[in-house]
Formats: sequence, structure tokens, C-alpha cells
Amino acid sequence: MYATRHDRARVITRVTIAAAFSMLTLAGCASSSLNSQTSLRSPQSQGDSAASLDAAISGSQRSSQARARDVYRHPRETLQFFDLGPAQTVLEIAPGGGWYSDILAPCLRNAGQLYEAQYVSPSADLAGEDSATDTAYRRKLANAPSVYGNVVVGTLHAGQFNGFDANERFDRVVTFRNIHNWIKDGQFDANLRAFYGALKHGGELGVEEHRARPGTTEQQMIDSGYVTEAFVIEHAQAAGFVLVARSEINANPKDTKDYPHGVWSLPPTYQGGDVDRSRFAAIGESDRMTLKFAKP
Repeated sequence: MYATRHDRARVITRVTIAAAFSMLTLAGCASSSLNSQTSLRSPQSQGDSAASLDAAISGSQRSSQARARDVYRHPRETLQFFDLGPAQTVLEIAPGGGWYSDILAPCLRNAGQLYEAQYVSPSADLAGEDSATDTAYRRKLANAPSVYGNVVVGTLHAGQFNGFDANERFDRVVTFRNIHNWIKDGQFDANLRAFYGALKHGGELGVEEHRARPGTTEQQMIDSGYVTEAFVIEHAQAAGFVLVARSEINANPKDTKDYPHGVWSLPPTYQGGDVDRSRFAAIGESDRMTLKFAKP
């Protein structure tokens, strides 16, 4: 069953010379970047990080609808793969309605800091929709100050952050299932450069995205919502990032990626309505790449 794939998740680590040099530099320096590296924390602090994450995932701030997605999105394993720790300064890009915010906010509330940047499309047709999403998201946070009171919210528009200073201040930048939208808008490269500038040296970028078959064209990516790993890696490296690791945590071999409404045929969107709904429900959410990059 798909839910038992936690036991079979495998991580294929690729550490380049540049990434290794970055780790050695961090190991020799007493800096805030050093504290951000989970691999360099003591076993006690790693245990504290896991306990904080588990408490956030099981917290009452999460709805039953959100919890139902855990079997597909594996939040604990994904955030651990991204080396997330409770004392870090973390920036999430394009949180949408806040599925991951519900976990990140309580996890970082006591010792860390969560920043959120809602994406605002340069397309006039989509900007109004993005603005409405941002308004609803801010209202959600304002209605539960005990959970979200420390969250700082801004926007990302045309490769620029607004609402907070983003210059080399973050230990982690994370984003989930958004890259296909940025490719469609012609903003992927500009956004990657913005993420690079926002991270501290030694900080990490974690991305999860619907995964296309190798050889899928850029137009097919835009039409289907599925993006090739090679495309993401190539563009991230062009922005200055080093690929540190890739994981199969969010893989789904049932996903054949050949649906009339692309990835949006699958849950939770079900863009085709009741047509083949039971078939798509049995497949589950999309097959996804989970990649981790570092800023040297």
C-alpha cells in the first residue's frame, strides 16, 4: 500500500566538491549557518528537532482534511530530508492556503522564525486570484495568533521579495508543488535567483514538485503540471545552487502522468469532476521529486 512507503523511502545523496567544501567550512566556523545544519547538530538536538516536528504534525491546528493528505505528502520525512530544525529561520514560498504552514509555524514558534512569501503572478489574469489567496491566508493566520502570531508574511513578485528583508538571512527556503506555475509565468529563473540571495551561505533550498518523465518538453510541462527533474536541477545550478541530495519520499509509481487534465486530474483537485474519479482516487496524489540544494 502507498501508506507503507515510508519504510521504503530511499535517499540518493550526491555531494559535489563544492558542497563538501561548504560543509568543511561550516564545520570550522562558529556561525549561525553552522547551527542551521542538522547534520552537524548533536544527537540530543536532533531528538529535540524530531519531537518538535512530531508535535506540530499532530497538533490540533491541523484539520482532518489536511491530515488526510499526509499519506501522500509525508511531511515528517520531507521536512527531515530538508534538514529542518526548530531554531532555524525558514522561508516558505507560495504557501497557498497554508498546508505546510500549519506544521512549520508551531514547529518554529519557540526557537526559530517562519517567514511566508505568497507568490503574485505577473499575469494580470492571475494576479487577482493570487491576491485573494494572500488575503485569505493572512486572515487565517490572524484568527489563530497562538499558533501563527510570530509568522512574518510578505510576497514574491517578479523575482523580488516584498514585506521583509530577504538578504542572506534564511537557513532554509522551501517550496512545495509550485515550480510548474513559475515556468508558465516565465518566473522560474528569477525566483531561483531570489532564493539564492535570500539564503545564508551554507543554507539549503528544498523543493517538491510533480515529476514528469525524462524528455518531456517545456510546453508539455506547462500543459500537464509535471516537470522533469533534469529541468529543475539544470536551472537551480545555473542560479548558483549545488545539488546535495534527491529523495524518493514522495514518489508514486501508480501515477502514469497521462491524464486529460494533467496533474490536476488527480486528488485533491479532481479537475475532471466525477469522470474516472474512483480511478484517480486509487492512484492518489502525483509522483513527485524531492530535491535538496545548497548555497555554497
